[in-house]
Amino acid sequence: MEKLSSAGIAWRAAQDIADGAYVNLGIGFPEMVAQFQPAGRHVTYHSENGILGMGPAPEAGAEDWDVINAGKKAVTLNPGASIFHHADSFAMVRGGHIDLAVLGAYEVAENGDLANWRIGNKGTPAVGGAMDMVTGAKRVAVVTEHVTKTGAPKLVERCANPLTGVGCVSRIYTSLSVVDVVEGRFVLREKLPGLTFEALQAVTGAQLHQAGPVGDLMVPEGL
Repeated sequence: MEKLSSAGIAWRAAQDIADGAYVNLGIGFPEMVAQFQPAGRHVTYHSENGILGMGPAPEAGAEDWDVINAGKKAVTLNPGASIFHHADSFAMVRGGHIDLAVLGAYEVAENGDLANWRIGNKGTPAVGGAMDMVTGAKRVAVVTEHVTKTGAPKLVERCANPLTGVGCVSRIYTSLSVVDVVEGRFVLREKLPGLTFEALQAVTGAQLHQAGPVGDLMVPEGL
């Protein structure tokens, strides 16, 4: 089955970020969203370890390792950026001052529950600040593959992994579709051209609903 690359998913998610928004991007794949910020649109990126106004990664060899994001990667600072204690950073989050949080996921349930951490012995991903983020941000979006590496659905009726947040996700950008969570249901907004609704439903672990026309999920060539 044809699918979007990670870059394609990140590009699509970036198109929906509003001008003037304050945005937190989760560690790893979600960080890619910043690379595709539309021209002329101003977005202020927040890093939970204490940066507001985070810029792109520096060129190789030009890293300042005193300026890193929450994933311990070197970043730059945009004009007007500020650096502060992580307690102040979480006060911003808990105070509802972040417009959007973009996170990865192991599973998303049809009621908006999110599971993006687990306990295990293979590079255990700790929950970190994600629990604060999903309850404090005004809106939560997820970027993810539509299925796991073994083909199991990641959009499910109920999450089997430990929950990061309850009823917190509003939109999901996957390798096959764009899906909203509306009143406890998955509502399909876009899907890849040529992919039938039936084929998409077959790899989704909960019922997909349609509310009006379903758009084509299109990204620029090369992504």
